[in-house]
Amino acid sequence: MTKKPLKQLGKQTKLPDSPDKALIEKVGNPHKGSLYAVRFTCPEFTSLCPITGQPDFAHLVIDYVPKDYLVESKSLKLFLGSFRNHGSFHEDCTVAIALRLIETIKPVWLRIGGYWYPRGGMPIDVFYQTGQPPEKLWIPPQDVPNYRGR
Repeated sequence: MTKKPLKQLGKQTKLPDSPDKALIEKVGNPHKGSLYAVRFTCPEFTSLCPITGQPDFAHLVIDYVPKDYLVESKSLKLFLGSFRNHGSFHEDCTVAIALRLIETIKPVWLRIGGYWYPRGGMPIDVFYQTGQPPEKLWIPPQDVPNYRGR
């Protein structure tokens, strides 16, 4: 399925220093021509505030409809982990992740929900999608509840 050998799967791989240095790998879609959705959920996403350097936390939900390629999951985990020491606003992190995935796998459709936990008393939720999902394909709701506090 994969034309080039994967560089990260099956071996110990260091967390990239930054998202720009992270390698997102792809594999061939074994069901090319079939219409289906894939979901990745990252409930413990972290990045840093670019102003204060304080940690920010989010629950990410990424849905996509593959075309020719699938995202190789270990490389996605490493890419997402590379934000841990990266300073960027919530909106930038969320949209940058979507754009990088789109650039890499060129999906039929992609949506990301970034559900950011409060800092300064206000949660920020960021959403991005490439357009309408394909007709006749069931895309489940993300169903991440709004932050209610304790």
